[in-house]
Amino acid sequence: MAHPGPSHALLDAVRSGASGPELQEIDLPTRFRAAFTRKDEVGIFEGQTDKDVRRSLHVGEVEMPELAPDECVVAVMSAAINFNTVWSAIFEPVPTFAFLEKFGRQGWYGARHDLPYHILGSDGSGVVVRTGSGVKSWKVGDKVVLSPSYVDEEDHGSYDDGMMSESQLAWGFETNFGSLGEYCIVKANQLIRKPAHLTWEEAGSNTLCAATAYRMLVGSHGARMKQGDVVLIWGATGGLGSFATQLVKNGGGIPVAVVSSEEKADIVRSQGCDHIINRNDLELGEQGLRHPKAGRMLGEAIRRLVGEDPGIVFEYLGRETFGASVYVAKRGGKIVTCGSSTGYRHEYDNRFLWMRLKSIIGSHGFNYHEAVEINRLIGLGMIHPTLSKVFPLDEAGDATRAVQTNQHIGKVAVLCAATGEGQGVDDPALRERIGEEKLNLYRR
Repeated sequence: MAHPGPSHALLDAVRSGASGPELQEIDLPTRFRAAFTRKDEVGIFEGQTDKDVRRSLHVGEVEMPELAPDECVVAVMSAAINFNTVWSAIFEPVPTFAFLEKFGRQGWYGARHDLPYHILGSDGSGVVVRTGSGVKSWKVGDKVVLSPSYVDEEDHGSYDDGMMSESQLAWGFETNFGSLGEYCIVKANQLIRKPAHLTWEEAGSNTLCAATAYRMLVGSHGARMKQGDVVLIWGATGGLGSFATQLVKNGGGIPVAVVSSEEKADIVRSQGCDHIINRNDLELGEQGLRHPKAGRMLGEAIRRLVGEDPGIVFEYLGRETFGASVYVAKRGGKIVTCGSSTGYRHEYDNRFLWMRLKSIIGSHGFNYHEAVEINRLIGLGMIHPTLSKVFPLDEAGDATRAVQTNQHIGKVAVLCAATGEGQGVDDPALRERIGEEKLNLYRR
């Protein structure tokens, strides 16, 4: 759908591959289209069991904010849906406007974010079209992917690890001006070079989940997986699990993937994972993985496959699986967790933790270095996108609904300024060497 005006003069130039100086000469629009929630609709799902995000996620014109010295404006070619988009759109566990109000108390810099609407989105790819006066390493015309880790470089904690900064925020969730729009506002330390062989939608769908998995498994703050480690991966075709399986295999580990269907088993098998458990084959009845014998039955299945217990358990499902995760980890093993999508309150038998000297590692997000490192692996063709569906910006609500109702595997993308799929490839030779089968595995 065409929308005439200065917004599209600049976007048309971006789409045509205009140079940085040429983009700089075109006026930045004062308004642009984006997907957002509205503050006056907080509470619309009260008492309802089906909180349909298509009711709360709107697409329309919003104001272009003033740019801070350490920020850039990026023309977003494609964005991706994450579970934080769902949480934002159902206003749970707390309405994200509470985050914006808190941020808004930090002077004009934060006050720009405290608006009656919240532009969502924490993953994306695009082209830099403006840079603030304090930006040194990036220029107009650079093709980038966006890291959602929003860190205050004046916070001393960020110099040890960006995630240890008390002021660290999730961009597009705890801040405004996220990726689900024709433009977004990011700090310069959120920018990463776009992998040249990927399309816009492929490149913009990776960082949040891939870098989270990287920190959990590979980085110095997580489980620090080594060659030969057996790693149990829950939900191996989900946004997180789909990258965890690749990282374990790529790093010389032995992934054991837990899936819920033969179709998903085929996908992880195509990723090089030889050891797969279909959770439905465990025959645990209505209690599922909360069954008292679930851990023992799962442990037996793992040992039949690889001959030993897992040294690392990759956890993000939470309440439903956590007891079994603690049980099956080997003596001295690690359960690394970054979420609780099935419930925050976990129950497990502590004897299996303390008497067998196991560790639970809490992992949240990732720092800038980890985001750059995972995109380097993607750019080298060692880790691949797990994109399954693509929607236009006008259907951002439908895209979010697909994630909300688990009607997807891997990642879901939204085309923002890109006019169609398949655009943005700058290294077709590398793409050909890798092969479309690997790059489009989750879309077949």
